[in-house]
Amino acid sequence: MMSRAVDGVQNTLDQALELLGIRYKRGGNSPDTGFDCSGFVRHVFGASLGLSLPRSAHAISQVADRVDRAELQPGDLVFFNTMRRAFSHVGIYLGDGQFVHSPRAGGRVRIENLGDRYWKRRFDGVRRIQQ
Repeated sequence: MMSRAVDGVQNTLDQALELLGIRYKRGGNSPDTGFDCSGFVRHVFGASLGLSLPRSAHAISQVADRVDRAELQPGDLVFFNTMRRAFSHVGIYLGDGQFVHSPRAGGRVRIENLGDRYWKRRFDGVRRIQQ
């Protein structure tokens, strides 16, 4: 039998993966209209765990618990500096070096690799939402 925490993480990952292909929309926070990065994370954690997270990536980073990169686990949030500002982009870690996010205008929710040069150079840290 799985623990509640494991169930919660799996529900979160399942919810995130169901949204692959949804288009990016600045300020977007629904699968019907599209998502920006924080809208995507807010929607996933709201639908899977009933949590209400802040609206921006930076604000989400402030309410979540810091985690050392060596402790990164599926369901953790990964943050990046993509706009010359710390914690300006967020995604959900899937495991095996992969994360899911809503990337940018013209993009769609997709899976990418933390080891890719672009993401590696912009990595800001890991945060964990307590369930």
